[in-house]
Order: sequence, then structure tokens, then C-alpha cells
Amino acid sequence: QLQLVESGGGLVHPGGSLRLSCAASGVDLEHVAIGWFRQAPGKEREGLLCISSGEDITYYLDSVKGRFTISRDNAKNTAYLQMNSLKPEDTAVYFCAAYLGYTTPHSEYDYDYWGQGTQVTVSS
Repeated sequence: QLQLVESGGGLVHPGGSLRLSCAASGVDLEHVAIGWFRQAPGKEREGLLCISSGEDITYYLDSVKGRFTISRDNAKNTAYLQMNSLKPEDTAVYFCAAYLGYTTPHSEYDYDYWGQGTQVTVSS
């Protein structure tokens, strides 16, 4: 059974940084695409970016370009979301998701498995 567990969320001041982790079990992470999503209170879930099994990175949301990056450590079977220059509007629950196909997933509906989420709060 494939499972994803996010960690690393917390409270950070505006302008600060956080690195979220997405630990996978039941699958070799290097063979799947991993995406990061977030959902703020009262808003729909939105996609941020993903990394394909071929290491191609696709941004779903322009407002995080230049601030958020995605990577993975195949030895640790863990993906990461590095978030810099955080803003209050980045406050949300952040989710990672796995897509078992070989192409780049284009929307949240392509993803097969989801983590439970981790809260990120950006506030002074």
C-alpha cells in the first residue's frame, strides 16, 4: 500500500523559509511523479508544482515560481518542497501527491495517492 506522509509545516514569519518533506512507503519514489498542492481556508485546493519520474519540473502556479522548488532524495524515498520568501497568502495546508504514470500530470485529478497534509502558517 502506497503511503505519503508530509512533515515540516509550522509557523514562519513573512519572508522566511520552510522545507516540507513527503516521505513515501510502498513505492520507489524515483518511479513516480510527485506534486505539491495546498488548500487555504475557504478556498479550493490548488496545484503548486510537480516533478516527473524523468525529473522534469512543472509549475502549476506562477506565483510560486522563483520562490518554491521541488526535489527528491531517492535514497531516502522522500520528496521536498523548499519554500522561500514566504508570504501570509501562502498560509494553507500543504499536500503531496503521487502519480503512477510516466507522463507529467496536468491536474490534481491525475494523481493517484495523497498525503494527509501539513499546516503552514505565515504570520508576524
